[in-house]
Amino acid sequence: MFIHEISREIATFGGLTLRWYGLMFVIGLLLNYFYTVWIFKREKYPVEHFETAAIFLFIGMVVGARLGHVFFYEAGFYLSHPIEIFKIWNGGLASHGAAIGLLVFYLLWLKFQKVEFSKYVDVLVLGMPITAGFVRIGNFLNSEIIGRPTDGTWGVVFTKLGEDFPRYPSQFYEAGLSFTIFFILFFVYIKYYKKLPKLFILFLYVLLYFSTRFIVEFWKEREFTPYGSSLSMGQFLSILPVLIAVSYFIYIAVSKKARKAR
Repeated sequence: MFIHEISREIATFGGLTLRWYGLMFVIGLLLNYFYTVWIFKREKYPVEHFETAAIFLFIGMVVGARLGHVFFYEAGFYLSHPIEIFKIWNGGLASHGAAIGLLVFYLLWLKFQKVEFSKYVDVLVLGMPITAGFVRIGNFLNSEIIGRPTDGTWGVVFTKLGEDFPRYPSQFYEAGLSFTIFFILFFVYIKYYKKLPKLFILFLYVLLYFSTRFIVEFWKEREFTPYGSSLSMGQFLSILPVLIAVSYFIYIAVSKKARKAR
């Protein structure tokens, strides 16, 4: 059992406070950025394209994550207190909203850059599990996105929440799975990228991320269950991306068989 007594704040410099969550977020973003730059150089893609895309994607991720939290999890509160929507420093980001924001702003960037959707998307997602993993570590250090109570010896007592009982370290479950997905995508990229159909890596990431998210939700404390369902909001929102990804792989398998038949 681990007694979590870690402060959310690392240090204060003047009027600025450095927090663990913010530090983990920045580390995840920077590692993602430099890794993707390396991939672009390896593929001889113009790095300046990624640099402009990164700006669009960062804005899309933050805006989407915030609005996702607002509308998926606490719509009633924010509709009554709309000014709170802009107070992002108080917390409240949703990964499903981030995914939507990334897609929307990627489409905006495509219009700005005048390139086709599939040109870079497979390599752009390769570093995303890094950011996702570090964000979950930040959630753990911040004593948030907590797991359900457990009697297991691996449980964590979050004293900052005023608790004296252990919970599943679900943040580490998700972080570990995100890093595992990163290595799976890296292996697929190094070994098969030139042989794969377009969008393969994108939908592989979508399938792996949202299916594991669905599973880990069983060990997480549920904030909200939509429509009287036994599923959490995170599980409910993960179903459609998984179905879309599965449909893509079925299409690839069927079309491959059709080509062989001809």
